[in-house]
Amino acid sequence: MKALILGAGRGTRVQPITYTLPKPMMPVLNRPIMELLVEHLRLHGVRQILVNTSYLAGEIENYFRDGARFGVEIGYSFEGRMEQGRLVDAPVGSAGAIRKIQDHSGFFDEPFFVLCGDAIIDLDLTRFAEFHRSRGAVASLAMLDVPRETVGSYGVVVAGPDGRIEGFQEKPAPEEARSTTVNTGIYLFEPPVVDLIPSGVAYDIGGQLFPDLVRRGAPFYALNLPFQWLDIGKLTDYYEVLRLAMAGRVPGVTPPGSEIRPGLRVGPNVRIHPDACTIRGPVSIGASASIEDGATLLGPCYIGPGAVVEAGAVVEESFVLEYTRVGPMTSLSRSIASGRFCVTSEGVTVHVAENGLDWVLSDARSPRHTVADPQEMLEALIRLSDEG
Repeated sequence: MKALILGAGRGTRVQPITYTLPKPMMPVLNRPIMELLVEHLRLHGVRQILVNTSYLAGEIENYFRDGARFGVEIGYSFEGRMEQGRLVDAPVGSAGAIRKIQDHSGFFDEPFFVLCGDAIIDLDLTRFAEFHRSRGAVASLAMLDVPRETVGSYGVVVAGPDGRIEGFQEKPAPEEARSTTVNTGIYLFEPPVVDLIPSGVAYDIGGQLFPDLVRRGAPFYALNLPFQWLDIGKLTDYYEVLRLAMAGRVPGVTPPGSEIRPGLRVGPNVRIHPDACTIRGPVSIGASASIEDGATLLGPCYIGPGAVVEAGAVVEESFVLEYTRVGPMTSLSRSIASGRFCVTSEGVTVHVAENGLDWVLSDARSPRHTVADPQEMLEALIRLSDEG
């Protein structure tokens, strides 16, 4: 079977993480989201994968290349154009991406999966395909039950007893929702569905293609099968996924490093004297990181490759991204930190440069910053408090 991974979006709801990375490349500890999807597809027999790219397309294409090292073949469909020597992204919608690929090569000549590039799943795709075939479906989607109070965050699926889809509600109020089963963005299509997508225009799967299938009375079905679906729609979701990963509860992700004592995993070339630090696991430290004597790491805690945690710093239930320096008077609690920003578990973002906090967080590859004036430090702390 074949598959399409949707990877063209800008990921605006998870900025600033996506200022420099497209959403499919957001790291879950040491692995991009899309790598987990590619591996899952391969385990279920998918060998040819297309990825539609647009925003920061090179980040995806340069990492995955032709897919050979992942045991699959990967190709790309770029949505954009070159203007004045630079690439300008111009996505054509989730369904428009399918049509663009088909118009180019006729790639979709057999049943094919479509997956969103910003979610981690362990759905039994083989069983999903069997359900699809047993119903004689031209299109199928995987749905999940969610608590009624949360349906307003999703597209609600209304299906009959046999799974045939009767309609949709986009983010309804809980009291108006006709169902508590929601669309997970995991689809299986037959090639004739592609003919229903207009060429040369932006077109959406959920908002346009699916309602059209319902109006036509097409054999369109939904499977409600329990599975893990970690949808990273916003910053708070990303923080929770990182916590789950440190607990070993994200399929395909193991906290990196070798365990040198209970609860402490360390990668190669890490400088640390555990007896000179305060450490409460689980803690994972990436390759070539430095943890100075007198630092405190309270898990779940991840320190990325090349990062530096200086003496006196406290990192508690937080995730320090690669090449980040955590200054000596810093106390990080339930946060995601880099040299450019800090995001709290509640989704509040603090930008380092704008708040004069480069003595708190900075790039570990830059010279160490010192604060000569205590008043400067106090004013910066006040700004940080106000921001949070």
